[in-house]
Amino acid sequence: MTTTAWQNVTPHVHQGLKPPNRLLWLAEGRSMWELGFSLTATPVLLTAPRGDGHPVLVLPGFLASDASTAPLRAYFKLLGYDARAWDLGRNFGGVQRMRATLLRRLRSVYEATGRRVSVVGWSLGGVYARLLAVEAPDLVRSVITLGTPFSRSPHASNVSDLYRQISGEGLTEEELELEMMLPHEFDRVGHDIDVATTSIYSKLDGVVDWRASMLRPNGWTENIEVRGASHIGLGVNAAVLWVVADRLAQPDGTFRPFRRRGPFALAYGRA
Repeated sequence: MTTTAWQNVTPHVHQGLKPPNRLLWLAEGRSMWELGFSLTATPVLLTAPRGDGHPVLVLPGFLASDASTAPLRAYFKLLGYDARAWDLGRNFGGVQRMRATLLRRLRSVYEATGRRVSVVGWSLGGVYARLLAVEAPDLVRSVITLGTPFSRSPHASNVSDLYRQISGEGLTEEELELEMMLPHEFDRVGHDIDVATTSIYSKLDGVVDWRASMLRPNGWTENIEVRGASHIGLGVNAAVLWVVADRLAQPDGTFRPFRRRGPFALAYGRA
């Protein structure tokens, strides 16, 4: 989307969002069970659809590092993909500050492989992933986000205040009201992009209000609920891994909605 185009869109703001219930926050520890189940289900996960081995860049969430995405990348490599870490240390946030660095990383992967790159982003990493698709659509093959908040609401997450303190970005309710009619960096990633896009979310996410992860469906976009998944466990949840594998297997330049079937069919919410 060009600069002129995105300046004319309505800001992607969800009204009335609140941080997830504190009980859900405390229940995030179930991510260890999700990891354990996925390890047990590895033989099944290896029967997932396989693609053409193209490069996949994996971006971590807020305050996380490449260590958090190691299981994701290991799984992608087992399926034959050229999985790449972001190699930028710990993610301290800053959409505007990180733009140039992220673009250099994306371009380096593209130039090293000669192929368009699928970008998988977890939470804040998903915001970066969509930003890359907006800035460099010729280099990005598809975008898959896990529990990513696209809303400008200052109350969409249990870590919103911490994010503002550490990154220096983000708006209070009063500041948001003043800027509602102005183009903002977040509006660029919350609206339509010209590549295949999948937003995976859980209604039991203890960190991000799941409604902030809902994108407007169109011919290239879909929202997929994984029932019961935790935010911290999205990158190791077996049902999530299956979805991501299925989405990566799509031929370049094509898009077909995810079909809720297979070994983890009961884990997916209705389309």
